[in-house]
Amino acid sequence: MSLGYACQNITLSKLKNRVVTNRGMVKKTFLTRGLEYAGELAKKNVEDLLTIIEWNVQNNIKLFRISSDIFPWVSHYKINMLPQYDELKVLFKTIGKLIEINQIRVTFHPGPFNVLPSPNENVIQNTIKDLGIHSEIFNLIGVSDSVYNKINIHCNGVYGDKKSAMDRFCSNFNRLPDGVKNRLTIENDDKETMYSVKDLMYIHEKIGIPIVFDYHHHKFCTGGLNEKEALLLALSTWPKNIKPVVHYSESKSEHEKLPNIKKQAHSDLIKKLPNLYGNDIDVMVEAKSKELSILPFLQT
Repeated sequence: MSLGYACQNITLSKLKNRVVTNRGMVKKTFLTRGLEYAGELAKKNVEDLLTIIEWNVQNNIKLFRISSDIFPWVSHYKINMLPQYDELKVLFKTIGKLIEINQIRVTFHPGPFNVLPSPNENVIQNTIKDLGIHSEIFNLIGVSDSVYNKINIHCNGVYGDKKSAMDRFCSNFNRLPDGVKNRLTIENDDKETMYSVKDLMYIHEKIGIPIVFDYHHHKFCTGGLNEKEALLLALSTWPKNIKPVVHYSESKSEHEKLPNIKKQAHSDLIKKLPNLYGNDIDVMVEAKSKELSILPFLQT
């Protein structure tokens, strides 16, 4: 089992020269300063991604989710249009070598605006484009063209008819570039009206997409299955030669006795690791304190 965390490193972000990978700007600034400035910010983000990966190596962290915000306003241009593109390629290649040498697994989790079951064609086009950008970044890094380096999304949206929505997901999945299809996974939701692992099996059986089991989400959308049943069902959807990834977090309400905390909200830290029921699985910890939430478990 490898433990991982997502996107930013709290320790490094507190340094005098902050290490972060989500530098951005408002749209007005982008329209004024254009690709030159977007490229400057992106280069700093990628340089800091390299620093985070190096820190992970030093601390024996083998799983990391890369931020989806490396390229500011990337929906408005192609990455190879940036003036710093050649420098970015070198940086990504360096990251790729570091990942390969140290056997680090990197993943993506694009935002909720990626909605493959949407009935709106513009939303589908934007989703195809955004997922393609994530796949392009993985290609620049040089990681595997498989769910070992997953691009994970939610089904996102029922639209009054869950089966029809899932059918649209499957239909639009087949419109994706091969590099996206080969890396795409789907995750269970944290609302009873949305998608449980049992629901997502319908999609898996049609298109073969692996299911990422989220322990915390399952508490709010069980589909009639207990935790072990749902976990094992999700694990069964993964290729036999690729170790599955699961997501783990705990409710903020279990850690802080404050009013009006949503039970779905993630805690800053975790009290324990999930029950893997004897399976060899990589665990992405989605606690708010990022690397600080997993370091105590790496030292035991």
